[in-house]
Amino acid sequence: MDILHLIDRLEELFNESRPIWFTHSVVMDEDRLLDLIDQMRVAIPEEIKKAQTVVTQKDRMQAQATEEANRTLALAREKADKMVEKDPITQAAQARADQIIAQARQECDQMKRDADDYVLQSLKDMQAELDRLLNQVKNGITTLETENRNRDQQ
Repeated sequence: MDILHLIDRLEELFNESRPIWFTHSVVMDEDRLLDLIDQMRVAIPEEIKKAQTVVTQKDRMQAQATEEANRTLALAREKADKMVEKDPITQAAQARADQIIAQARQECDQMKRDADDYVLQSLKDMQAELDRLLNQVKNGITTLETENRNRDQQ
């Protein structure tokens, strides 16, 4: 279940709660609250699994970029070797091979940077979301603990 949906349900439960007069406390359905907390405990590891999937995708993209660069380099070397056989154009062929190699390296580097940027942004977004969710859960716990203490003191 989506963690945001669970948080919406927690907020709904809070909104449905009965206020205790002259306090900032409310009375909530304990079973529903504990059920939501249990569901959140299950959902948060799913969010972490999603983060791991993003990291795996980044690694796969980097491997593909490296493979493509190696393939391009091999093709460039092969073309350069064939051109070297013809002495009058050897210098031009070498220059072209160097240009192809440089271009392949630039493309590989750019692909790696793009993959890193994507993964970094995805992880930052996920961290921000998890931090926000954790704060909401902590606030809910603090509120409930405060209510319990107030009830016990009465």
